[in-house]
Amino acid sequence: MTDSPQLPVTLDDIHAAAKLLDGVIAHTPIEQSRALGRLTGSEVYLKCENLQRAGSFKVRGAYVRMAKLSEEQKTRGVVAASAGNHAQGVAVAAARLGIKARIFMPLGVALPKLAATQGHGAEVVLHGHNVDEALAEAQRYADETGAVFVHPFDNVDIVAGQGTLGLELLEQIPNLDTVLMGVGGGGLLAGVAVAIKERARELGREVRIIGVQAENAAAYPPSLAADALVPLSKVSTIADGIAVGRPGQLPFSIIKELVDDVVTVSEDSLARALIFLLERAKLVVEPAGAVGVAALLDGKIQNPGNTAVILSGGNIDPMLMLKVIQRGLAAAGRYLVVRMLLDDRPGSLATISRIIAESDANVTGVDHTRVGGSISMGDVAITINMETKGHEHCEKVLQNLRAEGFHPVVLHG
Repeated sequence: MTDSPQLPVTLDDIHAAAKLLDGVIAHTPIEQSRALGRLTGSEVYLKCENLQRAGSFKVRGAYVRMAKLSEEQKTRGVVAASAGNHAQGVAVAAARLGIKARIFMPLGVALPKLAATQGHGAEVVLHGHNVDEALAEAQRYADETGAVFVHPFDNVDIVAGQGTLGLELLEQIPNLDTVLMGVGGGGLLAGVAVAIKERARELGREVRIIGVQAENAAAYPPSLAADALVPLSKVSTIADGIAVGRPGQLPFSIIKELVDDVVTVSEDSLARALIFLLERAKLVVEPAGAVGVAALLDGKIQNPGNTAVILSGGNIDPMLMLKVIQRGLAAAGRYLVVRMLLDDRPGSLATISRIIAESDANVTGVDHTRVGGSISMGDVAITINMETKGHEHCEKVLQNLRAEGFHPVVLHG
C-alpha cells in the first residue's frame, strides 16, 4: 500500500476526540437492511446517527471543538450559525460544558428546529434570508465581542469529532467494503474518510468512501474536477442539511486525497429514499440523511460489497415531511394528481368517479372550480388527487379516462 498522505487531521486526532466524547454522545445502532441488500446483491447496514443526541452527528464535532477551548475562551462564550442540525449540536454541547451560546438562524427557519435549539438553552437570533447571511453575521459578532466562532465544518476539531463516527463503524462492522454518506461542506465526509481509510490501512485492507450530494447542491464534483473550490451560484434542494454552495477548504483538502468518489442524486430520488426508510426500515430520516440510500436505490454504486450507509440526521420539519412524502409517492407512481376541463353539466363528476373506481384507484381529494383565466364560460376545472399502485396502474387510469373522452393533464405522478 502507498504511504499515508500528510493530512491536517490525523487518526490520532480522531482517537483523542473519541476520548473527549466518551460518555457524552450515544454510540448509535446499526440496522441491517435486507430490502436494500436484495436490491444491491450485497449486505447493507444503516448507521442510525438520526438517533444521536440532538438528532444528528453534529454534536460530535461541536463538543470536541468547544471542549478544547481554554477557560478564558469559554467565559467569552461561543457563536454559530445554522438552519438546524449544527445549531442544535452547538446548543447541546454548550449546555453540557456550561458555555453561553448564541446561534444565528436565518429568517423563516423551520419552527421545530428553532424551538429545539432554544430548548437546549442557546440564545437564538434570527438574521438574514439564508445560512450564508447568518454565517456572516455570526462572524461579525465574533469579531466584535470576542466570542469563539464555531464553524459548522471548516475546522480541525470539528472534522476530528465527526471522524469518531468512522471509528464506531469499523468496530460495529469490521468487514466493511464501502461507506456512503451525504456531503455538504464536507466535515463529516472528511472526518470519516480519515478514520476509516487510515485505520483500514493499519489493518492492511481497503475500504471505499463515497460521498453523495443532491444534484441541485453539488459543489464537490466540479471542485474535485478543477482541484480547487468551485462555488455554486445557486443551491436548491429539499436536503437542507447539505445545501452548501461552497466546500470547506479544510475538508476539501482531505476529501480530494482520500475519498473515492462523490455521486449525485435527484430530488425525486431523495423523496423515494425517505419513503423507503419510513416504510421498510421504520426510521424517520431527514432528506440529507437519506442521500446514501437514494444512491443505492438508483444503482449509482457498482459492486458495493458490505456497505454501510450513514443516516446522518433525523431532524425534519413535519411540513417538509408531508411535501416529501407526497413527492416520493408520486415519483413511485403511488400518488397521481390530474386536472381536467369539463362541460359544466350534471353527472360529469359522477362519471369520472365511476371510471376511477372501476380502475381500482382511490380518490383522496377533489377541487372543483368554475373561475380562472383558462376556464371558459360553461366549463369547470376539476383537480383530482388519488392513490395508485405504481406507474403502470397510473397509465391504466389515464387511458380509461381518455377512452371516455376526457383529457387529463398530469400535475403529479
